[in-house]
Amino acid sequence: MSPQPTPVSRRHSATGTPAADGTPAADGARPAVSAGLLIAICLVAANLRTTLTGVGTLLPDIEHGSGLTSSWGGLLSTLPLLTFAATSPLVARASHRFGSARLLVAALGVLAVGTVVRSLPSVACLFAGTVILSAAIAFGNVLLPALIRRSVPAHRIQGVSALYVTVMGLMAAVSSGISAPLAHTVPGSWRTALAWGVAFTVAALLAWLPRIRGDKPQASTGGTHSPVPWRSWLAWQVTLFMGLQSLAFYTAVAWLPSILIDRGTSSTTAGWMLFYYQVVSLAASSLLPLLTRGRHDQRWTAAGASALLAGGFAVLVAAPALSVLACTLLGLGGGACLVLALTFQSQRAGSSGEAAALAGMAQSIGYLVAAAGPLLLGILHDATHSWTLPLAVLAVLGIATAVTGHGAGQDRHLRRPSH
Repeated sequence: MSPQPTPVSRRHSATGTPAADGTPAADGARPAVSAGLLIAICLVAANLRTTLTGVGTLLPDIEHGSGLTSSWGGLLSTLPLLTFAATSPLVARASHRFGSARLLVAALGVLAVGTVVRSLPSVACLFAGTVILSAAIAFGNVLLPALIRRSVPAHRIQGVSALYVTVMGLMAAVSSGISAPLAHTVPGSWRTALAWGVAFTVAALLAWLPRIRGDKPQASTGGTHSPVPWRSWLAWQVTLFMGLQSLAFYTAVAWLPSILIDRGTSSTTAGWMLFYYQVVSLAASSLLPLLTRGRHDQRWTAAGASALLAGGFAVLVAAPALSVLACTLLGLGGGACLVLALTFQSQRAGSSGEAAALAGMAQSIGYLVAAAGPLLLGILHDATHSWTLPLAVLAVLGIATAVTGHGAGQDRHLRRPSH
């Protein structure tokens, strides 16, 4: 018999949002959202995709310069997602033991080291550095929703989440756009281009160092470690929504140019279409909080955004000449879904500890699901010698995303099981 889902409780009122230790506390008891905190959050967000998205545009140069085959190049692109899946479950317990801000500072230091190692003239360093920096990013991915849950009033969570998603997406788009030109102009070629983002890592590290002073580990203060909510159906809906929307994004980033080129688009135009897709995604993630201000129930917002994803893939199947429309739909749906997926990891938790546990679950399973996307699309394309079936599968998965998003968007909190 399958385990029964953990019951959930209705959202606390604005004056009864749980505090970091899980006990009810007024929003006014939380520190105000200062400009310094927002800048520190944005600097972390600037590091969560910058070192990853430039690899796709540099991959031909990397394969040529290092002698890697296409299969090894594909592994290099998938390795970060597999590392995310393996590392994310470790974050909540480590955060409980060492403190979230301290752990984030350590992760930023490891990210800087991994970025430098990846750019060294060695294939072994290329792969080892990718694993190191991906593990550090996984810690940042999980810790940021928990820190926002602890530091930001409930009614500001979605706005702050949208802000950091916007910065994350902006830096991802910039990295995609400038990595190839950098590789052709700076000494060291693509190896130097792989390392340019370390400047933002150092800036984030400096911004968070002063914040570790008052960051006490929950273990030393008698705080209770929040277990991973494996038995909660709400947690599984948040997790599957995270995974499916991530699958759509990483599959689009990996294969959209190839799909468009196969349909007759030039490689230059295909590259600009990928840039356009990410810019539309940025706009959607920025506008979503304005359009949904004051709404705590996000079921139909999540379902509608997912339907746009499904529609974008369907347009690529039925009317490939309308690639601008397809990229517009994919960008609008993907940008909104990403904000919602990250917001749910904070909003559905009753404390910062629960947020870390839920984020760890959502991102470990979610990125494992996402890692299957680019691989699955490549297998289906090789088997059918066409993009029709792969795109049809993505459209169907868009509908599945809408179903899980409808469940994850309900205005509820996880409730700890009674002992």
